[in-house]
Amino acid sequence: MLKLGKLADYATVLITALAARPQQLSNAHELADRTHVPLPTVSKLLKLLNKAGLVEAQRGASGGYRLARAPEAVTVADVIRAVEGPIAITECSTHGTGCGIQSTCASKNNWRLIDTAIRHALESVTLAQMAAPMTRRMLEAPVKFISQAARI
Repeated sequence: MLKLGKLADYATVLITALAARPQQLSNAHELADRTHVPLPTVSKLLKLLNKAGLVEAQRGASGGYRLARAPEAVTVADVIRAVEGPIAITECSTHGTGCGIQSTCASKNNWRLIDTAIRHALESVTLAQMAAPMTRRMLEAPVKFISQAARI
């Protein structure tokens, strides 16, 4: 099975919540409550996303985190790279080492083709697109949205 790691998944949830309110500062506690991601994980991810330049931190009593760039300028690929590093299915796709059959492997170029397709797909989805359904629901019926989210 091919799947993202839990931290990359949670990072996408977290940063999508920030993208839904791009100008608003949110602290780790608020984000944990809003996303249902455990607070220690939120804190860890905010540090990684800040280090990658995807979020910015503002210190102080009314401080918090917000996106460092417009939601349209950040892709899902950016988030995954910030948490997991290069996007690749196989070791030879990124580093070219670590495989005992690399010199005779007939699949290597095909895996690179697949990696490129996946990377392009992830680079084509922005945080604005990820947050759009959430933003629309919140604007249309905030009370209904909150009560539905509480049931999930």
